[in-house]
Amino acid sequence: MKKYKNKTIINLKLHLLFFVVVSLLTSSIFAQSDKKLSLDDVLEIAKNQSPQSILARHKFLGNYWEYRTFKAKYRPALMMNGIVPGYNRSLEKRYNSSTGEDEYVEINQNNIMLGVNLTQNIGLTGASVFARSQVRRLDNFGDVKNTQYITLPVSAGINQPLFAYNPLKWEKKIEPIKYEEAKKGYIDNMEQVYQRAVSHFFNLALAQQNMRIAIFNYSNSDTLFLIAQGRYNIGTIAEDELLQMQLRFLNAGADMNQRIIDLQIQEFQLRSFLGYNDNVNIELIIPNEIPDLTIEISKAMSLAHKNNPEILALERQLVEAERDVAVARGEKGFRANLAAEFGYSGSGPTPPDAYANLLDNQVVNLSFSMPIMDWGLGRGRLKMAQSNQEVVKTNVLQDKIDFDQSIFLIVAQFNFQDDQLSIAAKSDTIAARRYEVTKQRFLIGKIDVLDLNVADSEKDIARRNFITALRNYWTDFYNVRRLTLYDFIKNESLTADFDSLVD
Repeated sequence: MKKYKNKTIINLKLHLLFFVVVSLLTSSIFAQSDKKLSLDDVLEIAKNQSPQSILARHKFLGNYWEYRTFKAKYRPALMMNGIVPGYNRSLEKRYNSSTGEDEYVEINQNNIMLGVNLTQNIGLTGASVFARSQVRRLDNFGDVKNTQYITLPVSAGINQPLFAYNPLKWEKKIEPIKYEEAKKGYIDNMEQVYQRAVSHFFNLALAQQNMRIAIFNYSNSDTLFLIAQGRYNIGTIAEDELLQMQLRFLNAGADMNQRIIDLQIQEFQLRSFLGYNDNVNIELIIPNEIPDLTIEISKAMSLAHKNNPEILALERQLVEAERDVAVARGEKGFRANLAAEFGYSGSGPTPPDAYANLLDNQVVNLSFSMPIMDWGLGRGRLKMAQSNQEVVKTNVLQDKIDFDQSIFLIVAQFNFQDDQLSIAAKSDTIAARRYEVTKQRFLIGKIDVLDLNVADSEKDIARRNFITALRNYWTDFYNVRRLTLYDFIKNESLTADFDSLVD
């Protein structure tokens, strides 16, 4: 039985040695370069080349061109239009005044037209003013062949809706808010990239620390098991203590196997997040120092209301709800449209003749629509829009209260993290020292295996807690940064070079 146990231990050692060697060789073969990265390095790489940062840029670009489209509506637009050719050969029904009957006549003609239109929208009233110039040539190929030129040298007009919903007016209110929201949203998305970078960084940092702990524990448990065997052979410890040391050694081996896999998973995830196409072996530099920083809750609250895109989104929702009421009100009652055009026109067999004797050309058209009986359809739409507006106001008020509460809690939580980190660092130092003392006492036979195992476990927990405390500190710091879009270390608002983004 003892020979079988020893053989099992030898096989375990060989198996673990093979596993570690293969893992290291695999990393060496497939990893083209080794990189030592600090937290700042990871954040900078994530900002410049991570897939998430690229997606954030393209999302902003979509919003930017949407805003540019809105701005273009308020600028003059010059268009050329034409018909080349416009040939028509068909039968057309016409009324013959001589006979008093309809008759069909053959049409065989070509109609060519070229024109230029200049238009300008007026946001204040929703009107559209225009100026145009046009020339038309009409060729008849029937029994009577002739050519006629019809000109409109210059004409100006206006198209003005009356008592109707003005979309230009409301777009002028909403679109600038949306664009400002998009700019703040881009910075917010980049802060989300930083948050994920912090998470991946400390996931790998904890995996690397767990790997170091596993290797250390495996080596120690191997040594201690050999010592325990020697003591058992001379009768200074009981068999149950020997078995406990053997179990500890086996567990250390199993733990090291698992830690190797965990390390490879976390390293792959960080490489993928940073956009590394090649397998890069990453060794992290843990940030052991933190800034001496306490954030005032009132200052964070003020900055969040000023900078956070969520606040802009809530303001936009209020304006959009007001717009929906205006739409329903505009569609409910009397509506009219005034169209007017004034200019000159002429005609003749040649272009000079068509421009020689110009006549006044005036067109005025006032159209209207008014519901006589709609069974309350318009009134119902207005009431629904007004009700929805009240719902939006209530939701916005509640969202602002929840937003302020989240600011308060996150900032308060961050302000406690430096104390938590200080405690974790002291605990790590004390636990490591206690383990060394306990180990030495075990070696000279002063304490039993249980005390040694407890000290070993507390040492590992304390080291992991220190890494976790670092993670919590930087996670909360970037949570506050994202909510306020403000860097409290540099004391400046977060911004971006938006001009370079759209180049």
